[in-house]
Amino acid sequence: MPTWQQLRDAKLTEYEDAADGWGTVSNRADAARIRVDQEMAAPIHTTQKGEAKTAAQHDMTRLSRNYQYLHGECGLVRTTLNALAAELIDAQKKLQQALDDAADLKFTVNEDGSVEYPQSTQLPMAAGASAGNGVAKPGAPVPFLPGAGEAQGDPNKGKAEDIAERIRQAVSSAVETDNRYAGILRRLKAPDGLEVTDDMLMDEVRDMGEVRKATGKYLGKEHIPHGASPAENRKWWDGLTQEQREEYQTLFPAEIGALDGIPSAVRDSSNRIVLDEARAQVQQKLDALGPEPSKTIITAGGMVRNPEWTAWDAMGGSKYTGQLEGMKAIQSRFDGTGVDGLPPAYLLGFDVKGNGHVILANGNPDTADNTAVYVPGTKSKLAGAHGDIKRMQDVWDASHSLAPGKSTCTITWIGYDAPQSIVPEAMEKHWAYEGAPKLNNFLEGLQTVQGGPDASHTTLIGHSYGSTTVGAASKAPGHLAADDIVVAGSPGMLVGDASDLDVGKDHVWAEAARDDMVPLGGKTAGLGGYKWGVETWHGVPYNAGYVQTVPSDEAFGAHRMAVDTSGHSGYWREDSTSIGNQAAVVAGRYDQVVDP
Repeated sequence: MPTWQQLRDAKLTEYEDAADGWGTVSNRADAARIRVDQEMAAPIHTTQKGEAKTAAQHDMTRLSRNYQYLHGECGLVRTTLNALAAELIDAQKKLQQALDDAADLKFTVNEDGSVEYPQSTQLPMAAGASAGNGVAKPGAPVPFLPGAGEAQGDPNKGKAEDIAERIRQAVSSAVETDNRYAGILRRLKAPDGLEVTDDMLMDEVRDMGEVRKATGKYLGKEHIPHGASPAENRKWWDGLTQEQREEYQTLFPAEIGALDGIPSAVRDSSNRIVLDEARAQVQQKLDALGPEPSKTIITAGGMVRNPEWTAWDAMGGSKYTGQLEGMKAIQSRFDGTGVDGLPPAYLLGFDVKGNGHVILANGNPDTADNTAVYVPGTKSKLAGAHGDIKRMQDVWDASHSLAPGKSTCTITWIGYDAPQSIVPEAMEKHWAYEGAPKLNNFLEGLQTVQGGPDASHTTLIGHSYGSTTVGAASKAPGHLAADDIVVAGSPGMLVGDASDLDVGKDHVWAEAARDDMVPLGGKTAGLGGYKWGVETWHGVPYNAGYVQTVPSDEAFGAHRMAVDTSGHSGYWREDSTSIGNQAAVVAGRYDQVVDP
């Protein structure tokens, strides 16, 4: 049991100095990871071929993962040491205050923590009592405090007992704190080797949970804004010290990574921790199910569904496999930095809740001159993210080529729960109305970090049901933080006229392939809007009255753009007029939009 003298003399700044050292290592590891991802990995694509290229890419990915792991684990050590120092300093202050009070009263604190005091002469002495010194020990059931109504009591005794008790409490608090943190610090270690394994990442998840539990008094989750506006989030973030920001990042990465309105580099760093840990957790769950059985088997009656596969799937097999495929697509985009000039990727949102969500940017939106946010539609989720991520890579390519002197950022936003079936889910409006506030918050967050509405030209691209969500966001009260809206294959935007959208009629652009049946299906589902007007086909009227319109209708009033692709998913075909028109709007080169 430590003594009060040891607590009094402890140099607790040494813990803070050690925390600073671990913080430096954590920050350097994160900076090194960024350098590997953004500078070192890119030349491999142009200087290496074949097996050499594959091996080099594997080494760079492993190195990046190692630095990511170091960043997280060293950050946890730093936070633990800082929290330990803060709690011990608090106990030390309470001890010192008790010692100061004893000195002011000219009481003597003994080595065992008892307090020697002169017996008071202010009150008549009790029968049989003698003058001199008394000794007060901690733990008195009812200290003789002044004014307690005990006429024969000694006020000095009450004061001495109070001081002795405070000394005991300070020492006990320090001992409890030391014991609590000692175990955590012993467990914050990693095995030797260069490979960061899934087991190590799972251990990091447990470490994070233990550190959160232990440091709740020092750094609580409750202080992180929840449900606040992007401007309020930014104000909270700016009010923190740099050390506090770093500690929140490594201790609560999911919460920080989801905060609209704070710098994208911070969200990216935090979400990469979440991604790595989620990948390990999902892989562990999948491994626990055993190998995937054959989906079908041949019986005397023909080919039938394998009951073993059905059981495997019911336990989450297909879900976990899909989630891992989505995470693989994100990693593939990370690895693609530098290929054909593709800029660094920023992971602005990620989770595996429900169908899973991912928000991935090509380039840093905080400094972009032109920004495009793509909202995919029905069946979009983490498991199918590869195609949506690829589309925005292609839009970045086409837009960047139209504005080579400006910085461009294109973002895949799977940040809402999209309908997962055409019937009945895609025929319902609530998905759009539930997703609209999330989209608006994200757009406002971009505008906040960019420096205001004039800092970047922002285009919102909605495909299929994603355009319905864009419509819900644009008709919501307030200002849509975007300059242009582009929709492709839209089933309807819940409004009857382009002028009903917040960006204004002249900044609404629509594409629809001749063989894309979704716009017609959207009318059947009632996802369009209604207006009094005349419907025309190439200017020839064919219907009038209270009509339902979708963006590809002439009566809707949007800029209809030429389409040279077919089907509902072909609008992003490389070198097509369809993607070229989208890029022209993103780059603000309206004069290069091709009319139908």
